[in-house]
Amino acid sequence: MSQQSFFHEPAPEAPARLVVRPAAVAPPPAGDRRVRLTVAYDGAAFHGFAATPGVLTVQGRMTPALATVLRRPDLVVTGAGRTDAGVHARGQVVSFDAPAGVDLARLERSINKMCGPALVVRDAAFAGDDFDARFSAAWRHYRYTVLNRRWPDPLLRHTAWHVPAPLDLAALRLGCDAFVGEHDFSSFCRRPPADPDGTERSLVRRILSAEWHDLGDGLLAFEIRGTAFCHQMVRSITGTLVEVGLGRRRAGDLLGVLHARDRAGAGSVAPPQGLCLEEVGYA
Repeated sequence: MSQQSFFHEPAPEAPARLVVRPAAVAPPPAGDRRVRLTVAYDGAAFHGFAATPGVLTVQGRMTPALATVLRRPDLVVTGAGRTDAGVHARGQVVSFDAPAGVDLARLERSINKMCGPALVVRDAAFAGDDFDARFSAAWRHYRYTVLNRRWPDPLLRHTAWHVPAPLDLAALRLGCDAFVGEHDFSSFCRRPPADPDGTERSLVRRILSAEWHDLGDGLLAFEIRGTAFCHQMVRSITGTLVEVGLGRRRAGDLLGVLHARDRAGAGSVAPPQGLCLEEVGYA
């Protein structure tokens, strides 16, 4: 990993209002234990992670499967990241409460038979009573894959974005510098609805690292790690960086786009199939 391709978080900027985590996570009911699953899924099979009426989602598929195996019709499953429709995951984490005597190996086998091969459990373990897949997460790590060759590859069409025009890797790497640190990412997010009291939700996020890798044979990977991400943020950043790589923007202009807090000033949103939630980190 070369020094010029990897940007770590600089000294903090002026304080900004961040998303507030709950003071405490409720412990499991008496006789239960908290369970943590690491799951992988093919995003092409699902309309995102969060349960949505009328469409197949990861949460909507997993929850009834777990409820059936555990005989808990009211089971609540929490995920670390709400991936969009078509976005994949290799390291999504979910948590829920189950009877203390549950056989995790058997649970893993049962869910994989019911939900595989598009959705599988990679690991099952008991967690502390204060663990929550979403609120206990210290960071999320995403990878976006770009196929930068003249012709597309039929075997990669569901997992990479085909960009036929040559990309300047040095410019892509230079563009990463603008995003590392704590910023308001309004220019790169779809703004959520305001709270019931009219308060606008903060789009301030902290990016810990951002880098591009040349994987060879025309494959490029954009890796980004942050404490949290807002809706379409990674795909918007990727789409804008690709415009830099194509020479349509200058890397030096990205900080201005970021500070403008104007979605119209950023590039187009990269398609979902190239994005994968690789890992979620916990303290």
